[in-house]
Amino acid sequence: MHIMEGFLPIGHAAAWTAIAAPFVVTGARRLARQLRDRPQDRLPLAAAGAFVFVLSALKLPSVTGSCSHPTGTGFGALAFGPPTMAALGTVVLLFQALLLAHGGLTTLGANVVSMAVAGPWTSWAVYRLATGLRAPQGLSVFLAACLGDLATYTVTSLQLALAFPAASGGVAAAFLKFAGIFALTQVPLAIAEGLLTVVMVNALEARGMAALSGKLTEVRP
Repeated sequence: MHIMEGFLPIGHAAAWTAIAAPFVVTGARRLARQLRDRPQDRLPLAAAGAFVFVLSALKLPSVTGSCSHPTGTGFGALAFGPPTMAALGTVVLLFQALLLAHGGLTTLGANVVSMAVAGPWTSWAVYRLATGLRAPQGLSVFLAACLGDLATYTVTSLQLALAFPAASGGVAAAFLKFAGIFALTQVPLAIAEGLLTVVMVNALEARGMAALSGKLTEVRP
């Protein structure tokens, strides 16, 4: 769901960058404090960032100027909180833009809002709601990762619709068109990501790595 370099009008690119900035700054401060207070989290944080990098680099062509892929941010949001993932996700997106030509610098703000802000916060909220309703942890994790992925593609569809409204029907018609095309690839990917995230959590618990998987029940935003 990375929007490619130069695809958004400059005004839209600047606006999304301004929206992303406070989330990234807050996340960077949260991350720095976490590394200072809990140096033992360095390796798990690096692993969460690598997980996001690898999954979100597996791109499939989708809407013109964009692509479909898993995100991996749901797992990190559950383990470390959405603010931390805003910072980690921004680093991942920056490296992908510079090293893989995946996304771009002018569209970095838009991609951060969709993948590093909307997705993680949705995953965290869904997990909290599901566990509050006493759903099994596996189902809670699946729903969180799956719906967090879908939230990212929904926001990307809105970003493209705002930039390129349909001649007939405007933004709403364009949103339905972009979201409909994305859905062909993104819905199966979101389901797969949800299942993979459950497998990861179960594997961590089976190996006694409660230092990471245990955070699923204690993390705060």
